Amino acid sequence: MIFIFSVFVSILIQLNSVDAACPRVVTKKEWDGLNPLHVQYLPRPVSVVIIQHTVTPTCSTDAACEDIVRNIQTVLMEQNQFWDIGMSFLIGGNGKIYEGTGWLHVGAHTYGYNSKSIGISFIGNYNNDELKPEALEAAKALIKCGVEKGHLTPDYHLVGHKQLIATESPGRKLYREIRTWPHFLDDVSSIKNAQIRNN
Repeated sequence: MIFIFSVFVSILIQLNSVDAACPRVVTKKEWDGLNPLHVQYLPRPVSVVIIQHTVTPTCSTDAACEDIVRNIQTVLMEQNQFWDIGMSFLIGGNGKIYEGTGWLHVGAHTYGYNSKSIGISFIGNYNNDELKPEALEAAKALIKCGVEKGHLTPDYHLVGHKQLIATESPGRKLYREIRTWPHFLDDVSSIKNAQIRNN
């Protein structure tokens, strides 16, 4: 009996320790998002995390962040004819993570790289806006969770949006920050060369 109890406690501890690394994500239903028109499943694990910014106002309250996320989805679906919001996840200045296409579905965040990457977009314009520590920590926790849950390879590469396509995203301030993160890849030629070979 004591052995069975010990095994049960051990399993509970393991389950709690895995989930403890995963931050809470505000679901699409919670931010009142629209259902996607179509989905394409993302082959996982992926080995590239692309950091970008939304070039919208920043937000610091739940209501303001949710409003911006809804507006982004509306513009992308109604004006740009996307199937869904383009980003995999969005990070608010309130330190909350908002579900976009999530871990399971292909996003529309970086042309040519969507089917082999996760796109994490910080709400704001980080050429001008100041970075919020709680937003940075949320992104790091999300990436760590992605590795632990098998969505990202343990040796994933982290890159800025502008390293792969012609854009200022993720903005100077955010780009300067992510260059100090583990897994940041300065020379993206291996990613670009793989993209050319696969086309």
